[in-house]
Amino acid sequence: MRLRLPAHRRLTIGVLIVLLVALGGGTGAWLLTRGDSAVAASTTATVETQTLQTTVSADGTLEPTRTRDLDFDVSGTVTRVAVSEGDTVRKGQILAVVDDTALVATRRAAAASLAAARAQLAQDEDDDASDVQLASDSAAVVTARATLADAQDAVEEATLRATIGGLVTSVGVTKGEVVGSSSGSTGSSSDSTGSSSGSSSGSASTSTAAVEIVSAGSYVVDATVGATDVDSLHKGLQAQLTVSGVDDTVYGTVRSIGLVAQTSSSGAAVFPVTIAVTGRRKDLYAGTSVTASIIVEQRDDVLVVDSRALQTDDQGTYVTQVVDGRDVRTAVEVGETVGMATEITQGLQAGDVVRVTTGFGQRGSTGQSGGPEGGQQQMPGGEMGQSGQGMDGSGAQPPAGAGQ
Repeated sequence: MRLRLPAHRRLTIGVLIVLLVALGGGTGAWLLTRGDSAVAASTTATVETQTLQTTVSADGTLEPTRTRDLDFDVSGTVTRVAVSEGDTVRKGQILAVVDDTALVATRRAAAASLAAARAQLAQDEDDDASDVQLASDSAAVVTARATLADAQDAVEEATLRATIGGLVTSVGVTKGEVVGSSSGSTGSSSDSTGSSSGSSSGSASTSTAAVEIVSAGSYVVDATVGATDVDSLHKGLQAQLTVSGVDDTVYGTVRSIGLVAQTSSSGAAVFPVTIAVTGRRKDLYAGTSVTASIIVEQRDDVLVVDSRALQTDDQGTYVTQVVDGRDVRTAVEVGETVGMATEITQGLQAGDVVRVTTGFGQRGSTGQSGGPEGGQQQMPGGEMGQSGQGMDGSGAQPPAGAGQ
């Protein structure tokens, strides 16, 4: 038996079916045409010449160009400490002094011995002494002269002086302290390559230098580069330094490249590189981290274009060139790419204008790329939803008048 619905219900259902068909048709039509409405957003750029650089990256730390660890080379009691940590000193300035009473007495005795040796030689020469005696007298004079020279040096070394101008970073002695030993003490220095030099005539009473000085305003970068990059480096290459806490670019020159590999924290092989910072700087501090870009190759006046202007298809690489307001396909040959710039070796010249793709937008009712309101999508029925969704949150805007 066939169920028959009341007339008013049949009418209501018919209206709903019509609305659903209209909604589905509108949404389907929008989905079918949505792909056609997506257009490339672009701008224009001018082909120009630039300087292209090939660089090697190196990470390191700022260090003073020179460091001096100074100690007394004679023993004695410290009678004066003339500097404190943080003081700036000049080369030759007095840093500390030990009691030289005994040293002065030794010098006087040596001077007297030399005078006696010379007098003995003169007397024997007047007495026509044998050649053996005269040779012995001459040897005595030489020995006495050397002894006096050592005694004079000892008196001078009782005063510790700065061997370089710079900043005092440490003072390891105090007044009244006994320093050195009967055979002297140790002093050392290090230069920008980190090597140490010095002489030792005995053991010091302490392991800390009497005074430590670092060069002020003059710095190097102790850095490392990967094993794959070290062969491209050589002494004299220029470097651009990014120093932590410094806004300006700092410049430097490669001073030395290590021959023995080290192991980085990740276990990779790296080689030490020393970069001398150009000029004297007051805004740099030892221990600051540095990232260096070492320029291994630089070419001037290279014709380049924004890499986003390049397109490739079956026919090769090309750009869309703007000629007298018209878009013209122009075949190009490219070279090296550095960052967002690509070298053009053939097809364009400086001053040419090309289109650069910056993204994709939606074509609006006016037919312009990006659509109304800065790129929001145009929905069926002329309404705008948020984030590309219809007003009902479903992702499609119902046709006007539906549901009323």
